[in-house]
Formats: sequence, structure tokens, C-alpha cells
Amino acid sequence: MSTGVIIALIVIVAVVVAVAAVLAVRARGSAHGGPGLKRRFGPEYDRAVARHDGDVKAAERELGGLVERHGGLKERPLEPAERERFEARWAAAQERFVDSPREAVAEADRILADAAGARGYPDGGRYDEQVAALAVHHADHVQGYRHVHHVTRFHQDGGARGGEAPGTEDLRAAMVEARALLDDLVGEGHHRAPTTRPAEDGQTAGRHEGRSGFHLPGLHRHQTKQG
Repeated sequence: MSTGVIIALIVIVAVVVAVAAVLAVRARGSAHGGPGLKRRFGPEYDRAVARHDGDVKAAERELGGLVERHGGLKERPLEPAERERFEARWAAAQERFVDSPREAVAEADRILADAAGARGYPDGGRYDEQVAALAVHHADHVQGYRHVHHVTRFHQDGGARGGEAPGTEDLRAAMVEARALLDDLVGEGHHRAPTTRPAEDGQTAGRHEGRSGFHLPGLHRHQTKQG
């Protein structure tokens, strides 16, 4: 092989490598920077910026790191029987809210941890890693998991971390937010309305009617009991 041919091959290889590098950088920038991150993370993007006191670059470095660590996670499909079990547990927790709001929210926290683990996310014993991975793949609804977990930890710690004890309305809001993530993990947007008991006034207790219509029966009965 002549020297000229060897030089030509080297040049061709160098050009191919350079083009591949440019394309990789562009793809990375599209997925991990600016508009790409905003589209992927939605409300999580705004929360990250707020956590970094408005420092957009720092927030994007954080979110880009999450994508690098958890973006390749493949969710494991659930068997129908598994979906049924999670739905049944949630329905029971919803009914429990009538008499024990705090315990119901704590159970919601456990259900989400178990459901996420069943889908292939880090197990619930590694909450920080689990919620970070969920933020990458379920950015629109992961805040609901944080909400129930925060409320649960507050009561477990006896308020040692400070702050005002959550009232019944806070607990109800936590359950509503959490249900949206459960829909993503288990129901895939299609779930049956959980069974509820009638409210004390004799009216039929509202059933779950989607993410905006979630109703917890007997709520007013407890508004002076918690908080």
C-alpha cells in the first residue's frame, strides 16, 4: 500500500471520528441542555432552578447528571395481578383516610415506594436515589411522592425537624398528588375507581374520577382533629 493511500485513509478516519464527535455533542446538548432539559423535566426544571437560587447553569448541571445516571433505566412492565394489588392497597388507604389520615398518607408513601421498586427503580430503602430516578422518568408527578414522604417523615420524627404540623387539608392534598404518580406507575392512565364508604351526611361519597376529581370521604369530620 502506497504512502499516499495510507495518508488518505488516515484523513478519512479522522474526518469520520470528528463528525461522530460533533454529532454526539449536539445530541448531548439537545438532551441535556436548555430547552431539552426544560421539555424533559417540566416542573422539576423550575424546582431545580429555585433550589439553586436562580442559577440556571447549576440547575442544568444537576439535572444533566440525573439523566446520565438514570436516563437509561428501563421500566419493567407490571403483570395485571400486580396492578390489581397496588390498586387494592391504594383503595384501602383511601378508605383509611376517613378515620386515620396520617396512617393513610404513610401507607401511600409505602405504596409508591413499592410500586416504583416493582417497575425497576431503586428500592424504597434508597429514597433519595429512587426519587431522583423517578424525577427523570415521571417529572410531572414525582412531587406527589415527595409530599407524602415529607408528611410521613414529619410525623415519624415527631416534628423534630421543625415546621408546622400538617393539617388534614395538607394530608388530603398529599394523597391527591401521590395518586397521580401511582397512575403513571401502575394504572398507565387507566384505572378503576376505588371503593369508598358513604360520607356521614348520607350523600354518596365521591369516587376517584381522575387526577383532578379525587375525593376523600369524611374529610370535614377530621379537620379539627389533625394539625
